[in-house]
Amino acid sequence: MANVAVIGAQWGDEGKGKVVDLFSRDADIVVRFQGGNNAGHTLVVDGQKTVLHLIPSGALHANKLCVIGNGVVVDPQALLEEIQGLKERGHLLDDSLLRVSEEAHLIMPYHKSIDLARERLRGKGKIGTTGRGIGPAYEDKVARTGIRFIDLTEEETFREKLRHNIEEKNIYLKAILKEKTLSFSEIHDTYCGYREKLKGYVTDTALLLDREMKAGKRVLFEGAQGTLLDVDHGTYPFVTSSNTGIGGVCSGAGVGPQNIHQIIGISKAYTTRVGSGPFPTELKGPEGEKLKQEGDEFGATTGRPRRCGWFDAVGVRYAVRINGMTGIALTKLDVLTGFKEIKICTAYRADGATYYEFPSSLCVLERAQPVFEVMDGWGTPLSGTRKLSDLPKNAQKYIRRLEEILNTEMVLVSVGPGREETIMLKNPFSS
Repeated sequence: MANVAVIGAQWGDEGKGKVVDLFSRDADIVVRFQGGNNAGHTLVVDGQKTVLHLIPSGALHANKLCVIGNGVVVDPQALLEEIQGLKERGHLLDDSLLRVSEEAHLIMPYHKSIDLARERLRGKGKIGTTGRGIGPAYEDKVARTGIRFIDLTEEETFREKLRHNIEEKNIYLKAILKEKTLSFSEIHDTYCGYREKLKGYVTDTALLLDREMKAGKRVLFEGAQGTLLDVDHGTYPFVTSSNTGIGGVCSGAGVGPQNIHQIIGISKAYTTRVGSGPFPTELKGPEGEKLKQEGDEFGATTGRPRRCGWFDAVGVRYAVRINGMTGIALTKLDVLTGFKEIKICTAYRADGATYYEFPSSLCVLERAQPVFEVMDGWGTPLSGTRKLSDLPKNAQKYIRRLEEILNTEMVLVSVGPGREETIMLKNPFSS
């Protein structure tokens, strides 16, 4: 049976939550492999909206094992709140259906303090982080000073690591960032409380996944953010702090690449971006405002309004290439209803040169002007459509043109936020 990875093909917020929720019906296990509670995956089931930040979107299905892999940085308080919220809605009542990697790193209070202070000091040059301590937690991981769940379960190890880190971070907070220092005993006692509440979920998830896959279980790997926010392959430095692409699945879940059989890229039918950074197809006038309002383009995690623009095929083509995507799930096609013309960016122009491939240079991207292909729009609402052939002809043409430009087939088209508002063209678990 196939194992499937779901990867964002843009700057995040592509609708991965809904797609993972749909694909979860055919999966036995759903795995988050990177990021932290800076992610926000929105699901609408029977009219009820649920936003998940850490727990995989498979949690809304009964009897699905949800795994938080070692590549995720975890805020224990946020995780406990999310568990409680799901239980109150009748989900995740069986604690054995959630497992957290013992090698996942913890987000600590000093990570949040540092994150917020740095953004304040950057002024106009701020990156646009969520302020939840994600970046500083990954910094400590790479610097080999991070605290993992396995460390939290060993009292002496946790005490010594925390004492060393608090001493170092307090110097940095006070002398460099001009922030208040933090209390060792307060943090120690709080996190020991988290240990008691979470220790039953903590295990060697890489070993667990290996055993389950060998037993024939189907695994769905759920990414957070998107390819263009990847710390290696995105619009650096306006990126997140983890590998959001296919490489992050192997390192962040502890599985070999031979265990990933289908790689599905999630892309909106247009483009959005939260926070700072280059955005060649951004629309700053009435068309961009219409996309924002019709698409409810406000961050699920922070509530920040998203910047909106036409479909950037240069960026998505890049995501397809570096991830080896085998198919695209196109979301929010319904939001384009009512536009007389719809544009697709097929190249960039900057400094007299034409770029058909996504450039690494931030300077080029900031000066890039989109080269557009213009298509006719449609006025018929799409939410009731369940077959591709029933879509307006111009909507069908738009989908087929995207497939041609991206050289990748569509496996799903979303025509509304609800589970049922979906045209399923191909089930990746059956491939």
